[in-house]
Amino acid sequence: MKVVVWNEYRHEKTNPIVADVYPDGIHQAIASFLKCETRDVTTATLDEEEHGLPDHVLFATDVLIWWGHKAHDEVSDEIVEKVYERVLNGMGLIVLHSGHFSKVFKKLMGTSCDLKWRVADEKERLWVLDPSHPITQGIGEYIELEKEEMYGEHFDIPAPDELLFMSWFEGGEVFRSGCTYRRGNGKIFYFRPGHETYPTYHHPDIQQVISNAVEWVKPVERARPVYGNAQALETISGEK
Repeated sequence: MKVVVWNEYRHEKTNPIVADVYPDGIHQAIASFLKCETRDVTTATLDEEEHGLPDHVLFATDVLIWWGHKAHDEVSDEIVEKVYERVLNGMGLIVLHSGHFSKVFKKLMGTSCDLKWRVADEKERLWVLDPSHPITQGIGEYIELEKEEMYGEHFDIPAPDELLFMSWFEGGEVFRSGCTYRRGNGKIFYFRPGHETYPTYHHPDIQQVISNAVEWVKPVERARPVYGNAQALETISGEK
């Protein structure tokens, strides 16, 4: 399975706190725990040519993981359209944290994807709402993060196909933090935790969820349905 971890890779170059937490970048931190015998895991970043997603890479990708924050507008519409079409044709997509505001996620959702937020070093508890789902396999009743950025409702997204995690924050807010969607032949998982100044992606339970999600969103090998005017399969009585 070909997995590509995409990251803006901007905060790590300008913010010493982020650089200390993720010295090789968030993308490399995620790629490092996903690598195994059954996965070919590579990375791509915003400032690479074609954002690291030229056709020969994108069209070979089974699962794309997306982390973005401060430079959503710098992602070219051409690349967004290609990623969008790849999802419709079966590529799995995992959108992390502030990727909720990425062009491609908003295009797939058809809404503003806006929310409330606050950075105050507060505790987050992610409650598992569906213990039977493959993405929550190996996770207890909840995941507790000592410090995280708060995201609060209302989260302007379509109703998820499945809601897997609900977050509670020390300041009192709650948030739909693990949402699945199906678009065309593709599957999408949005997972909330991952503010750049906190070591969230070093947490074993967060790593487990993302690893599980890679297996869940991976493509099913089948052709995309044919749309448009269709010839009858049977003889239609009375047809002239």
